[in-house]
Amino acid sequence: MSRQGKVMSEELKEEIAKELGVYNTVASEGWGSVSSRDCGNMVKKAIEMAQRNIIKK
Repeated sequence: MSRQGKVMSEELKEEIAKELGVYNTVASEGWGSVSSRDCGNMVKKAIEMAQRNIIKK
């Protein structure tokens, strides 16, 4: 199965990483060094943000 496109923009990923305190790891070591737990927390945060945007509309 191929991916059609990126789900989150780089800007959004960086914003969420900063909010969760993992951006320093990303900046110094890259996305591959972020733990799976932190990645899961980032996805959870992105879902919460999307749900808030849906409710506002």
